[in-house]
Amino acid sequence: MTEQYVLDLQEVDGTKVALVGGKGAHLGVLTRIDGIRVPGGFCVTTDAFRRVMEEAPSIGGLLDQLARLNPDDREAIRTLSAQIRRTIEGIAMPGDLAVAITGALGRLGEQAACAIRSSATAEDLPTASFAGQQDTYLNVVGPTAILQHISRCWASLFTERAVIYRRRNGIDHRTVHMAVVVQRMVFSHAAGILFTADPVTGNRKVATVDAGFGLGEALVSGLVNPDVFAVRDGEVVARTISAKQRAVHALPAGGTREVAIDSQRQEQPALTDAQVVRLVQLGRRIEAHFGRPQDIEWCLADDGFQIVQSRPITTLFPIPESGDQENHVYVSVGHGQMMTDPMKPLGFSMWQLTAMVPMQEAGGRLFVDVTRRLASPASRAGLLDALGKGDPLIRDALETVLDRDGFVPSLPDAGPGGPPAGGPPGPVETDPAVVTALIERSQVSVAALERDIRTKTGPALFDFLLEAFEEHKRVLGDPLSLQAIMAGMEATWWLNDKLQEWLGEKNAADTLTLSAPDNVTSEMGLALLDVADVIRPHPEVVAFLRGVEDDGFLDELAKLAGGAEARDAMETYLDRYGMRCVGEIDITRPRWRERPTTLVPVILDNVRNFEPGAAGRRFEQGRQKAQQKEQDVLSRLRALPDGDRKADEAKRMIDRVRTFIGYREYPKYGIVSRYFVYKRALLEEAERLVQADVLAEKEDAFYLTFQELHDVVRSQQVDHRLIQQRKDAFRSYHALTPPRVLTSDGEAVTGTYRRDDVPAGALTGLPVSAGTVEGRARVILDMADADLEAGDILITPFTDPSWSPLFVGIAGLVTEVGGLMTHGAVIAREYGLPAVVGVEQATRLIRDGQRIRVHGTDGYVEILP
Repeated sequence: MTEQYVLDLQEVDGTKVALVGGKGAHLGVLTRIDGIRVPGGFCVTTDAFRRVMEEAPSIGGLLDQLARLNPDDREAIRTLSAQIRRTIEGIAMPGDLAVAITGALGRLGEQAACAIRSSATAEDLPTASFAGQQDTYLNVVGPTAILQHISRCWASLFTERAVIYRRRNGIDHRTVHMAVVVQRMVFSHAAGILFTADPVTGNRKVATVDAGFGLGEALVSGLVNPDVFAVRDGEVVARTISAKQRAVHALPAGGTREVAIDSQRQEQPALTDAQVVRLVQLGRRIEAHFGRPQDIEWCLADDGFQIVQSRPITTLFPIPESGDQENHVYVSVGHGQMMTDPMKPLGFSMWQLTAMVPMQEAGGRLFVDVTRRLASPASRAGLLDALGKGDPLIRDALETVLDRDGFVPSLPDAGPGGPPAGGPPGPVETDPAVVTALIERSQVSVAALERDIRTKTGPALFDFLLEAFEEHKRVLGDPLSLQAIMAGMEATWWLNDKLQEWLGEKNAADTLTLSAPDNVTSEMGLALLDVADVIRPHPEVVAFLRGVEDDGFLDELAKLAGGAEARDAMETYLDRYGMRCVGEIDITRPRWRERPTTLVPVILDNVRNFEPGAAGRRFEQGRQKAQQKEQDVLSRLRALPDGDRKADEAKRMIDRVRTFIGYREYPKYGIVSRYFVYKRALLEEAERLVQADVLAEKEDAFYLTFQELHDVVRSQQVDHRLIQQRKDAFRSYHALTPPRVLTSDGEAVTGTYRRDDVPAGALTGLPVSAGTVEGRARVILDMADADLEAGDILITPFTDPSWSPLFVGIAGLVTEVGGLMTHGAVIAREYGLPAVVGVEQATRLIRDGQRIRVHGTDGYVEILP
């Protein structure tokens, strides 16, 4: 194959990324879009770059050194990348290459002023824009200067920021090559950036235009604040005109310089409204061609707009598919389930198949379409109330959308042809036997599933599972189970409301629920203290566990003094709780039974921080505190006017909350127990596919939906490209922040706490467990990295039940996601931990090791000096 060193932009299209890089390929495509003007030019290809790199054999060794450096060692990266750049810039341009480039320049006009832009093969990708990673040179005149600047562009592949960006995105330096775009310079009197979707809110119907005087360099480099225009439906709906004191202009002999702008002109708009609307129309044409929102660099010369770059906006959260053009409002499932990480396709499809309401996927997360329920006034009030109790930010976000004229249609309440009358089922008796019977029902159902699934393989397994999912939903939707859950929650709300009204006491139910019976999640945390008690007397076992890295360590334990008892204690724990893990709603996440090393740091913390018998003492202390609180509350109520009636009502509700609040955690335990049974059966099936050379590895099954995996088992064929695409997409979804509320316009609505009782500088959240505590913040993103001392305050994005073993050793809790009745809140109350949840960006705003004060009664966090 002959090398192609130079290609005219007209010859370039989207298939030539490997030859001309992302920017070059996009520009080539732009030249083909009707009505879009692109400055003429050519690409110096990656073949030319490789040819030059071959002229310096020492580069290979330098790249090897670069790959071995620690990505956090900025100094070493800076030194080595500078050495690589000097080496590249010092390579003499081979003669045939120089001839090809000067020949192409001749077609532009040998003394034409040019813009020279880097175009790497790993930039402007759907998953990583690489914006600003490589260099651009403007108004370069003459062949000698142009050849020199092409060498500089090649070298800019190894700027410190580009090297670190690639390392962070898992891109091998050797796989990235540099092309260079050389274009006729546009001497613009205004330039800037157009986003065809609002880059802040994500709204696809709102385009934003940033504009300044002169060349676009002034905006890109941050030299001036631009004018900002928002355009919707062909009209400017908002504008901010800035004082633009400086601009960058081209010099006649080449190069650019900053110039001051006349004071009378500084506050004039860089574009008229008509020009802004025209520019957005061009942007919409480009967006339609590429099929996704674009970030476009433009310039305005005397004869109209020219486009000098277009790349996808990679930070927008995708919109669920609706199949129609109507307005839709979606609520995040992850925020309610305490799992905002992306899920793999098998994970989200299994949750969809076992959930009680239809759910749609976007960005690896699940959403529920609540448009119809918001449209009817009767169901709207109930929905806002229920979601608001779980997460006030979701309620506020929904109310923000409802305040917009006409976005959510208004439907009449269902009349006689609507849902059946009769309302919710009647209240359940306050009887502990109800909870015992419900737990037994769930255990019998899981045991039957375990028994019946054993003989099922191949397509028959999938048919069996579809039936099992119906039983799963039947257990989940058991009216008695729902009544028991609601009884505990309603009693909590009643106590908090009435005791604040009658006694002026906030969140009194927090103490009254301490050590409530039948709470499988809090029992799980205490049971790990019992495991620590078995291990603590055996120094050899403790020392061995400190060095554990392999999940097969349980077999090794038995060889040590005291190891057999330690192993038995851990096995017993895993038999009861081994189906749990962080992010457990995603069936593909490794369970504790599959990865028992996850629990080792927590066990070692418990060995270090607690005395023997701590579990029993903790539970008993909580129970006594709750009992004392009950006596205190009742005696204070009796002293009030009409006190006996108030005390009797409160006593009824206290009994009710203690009977039912612990059961709140059981249905999730039942779901996850069933999930582990499904998972093991599906992994055995995936293993058979590996043996039959259908799948490369069994975890590849996680990147197929349940239905796709069913089809693969039936056909014994798989599309390996699809699996690779799904892996790449899943990786990219980690960079996206899922919104609490998302509209069909793509707008992410976050909601705000509307409160004026929080001190300046404090972080606002939702009070879910009373009390105030001061201590060292431990920011922990992965339970396996836990290293806690007594008195530490845990800061983490979200806590599902799997985090509760950490709760026994901490003094307080702060999470970014959560509500009054989510698992972390329930367990925090049961252990008596002051807790504030729903603190936006807590893991970024609070640094590990800082001293903080958590106000669990009032719902805010102070960072202490």
